[in-house]
Amino acid sequence: MTDEKKFNLISKKEKKYIPIEEIKSNLVLPQEIKKNLKTEFLGNHIHFFKEVDSTNDVAKKMANEGALEGTIVIADRQLRGRGRRGKEWISPTGGLWMTIILRPSVEPSKAPQLTLVTGVAVAETLDQEYDLDIGIKWPNDILIGYKKVSGILTEVKTKDGKVDYAIVGIGIDMNVDITDFPSHLRGGATSLKTELEQEIEGTELIQKFLENFEVLYNQFEEGNFREILTRWRKMSSTIGKYVEVHKRARTVYGEAVGVNKDGKLILEQDDGTLRKVISGECVHLTK
Repeated sequence: MTDEKKFNLISKKEKKYIPIEEIKSNLVLPQEIKKNLKTEFLGNHIHFFKEVDSTNDVAKKMANEGALEGTIVIADRQLRGRGRRGKEWISPTGGLWMTIILRPSVEPSKAPQLTLVTGVAVAETLDQEYDLDIGIKWPNDILIGYKKVSGILTEVKTKDGKVDYAIVGIGIDMNVDITDFPSHLRGGATSLKTELEQEIEGTELIQKFLENFEVLYNQFEEGNFREILTRWRKMSSTIGKYVEVHKRARTVYGEAVGVNKDGKLILEQDDGTLRKVISGECVHLTK
């Protein structure tokens, strides 16, 4: 009698699998990622940590010390992961917690567009690799259906009126068990493992994302954000929805009718006037 091997999914669309015994520590070790990585500068320097407070904090320290553009920090687990506006980002083992150091030659006013650029890269990568209902919720969440599977946090440091560096944090609930989330978050969160009903191999996902992101980032630096924004709009799950956006001092309501060239959400308010929102927590009130 021969032993039956169990297999884990790499790519559902391509029906690619690997033996389950080859899965090791989430498969995000630097040497595994670099092996077949087809990028020019993203991932030339990768730092892997079993556990950190925040990959963004580690990357920020490295950037301040002169780390090269394209340097990446990956952790198996974050103790104090955070999202926009200082919100906690639950980051247990099994997820993909990664921060990229960038030094874009763009005006500081354009640096926040990196969040949308990254969102397109994440969403298109997941859409290409897995047969799932992927959408982007303004400004920085990636959804499967109506549940969050990924978030993005961009932080920018300027010096002498120029961008010194940008650090882009990406969190993807990859092989996370929903029971690892606090009970109050489970209704609005999901993971690739949950949606696909089996674990996926992380190395190829990271490679595909980095390759897609480098192409988009180069386009962004060359001034082609308009084309990227067209792709963002195509994958948007926010445009066409009636939403509320929580800002620091108030909450605004309206139908999301578009996103402008600066990445601002355009709302048609109940009185028919248009309002541009630069940031805030967006909640979809209609599906």
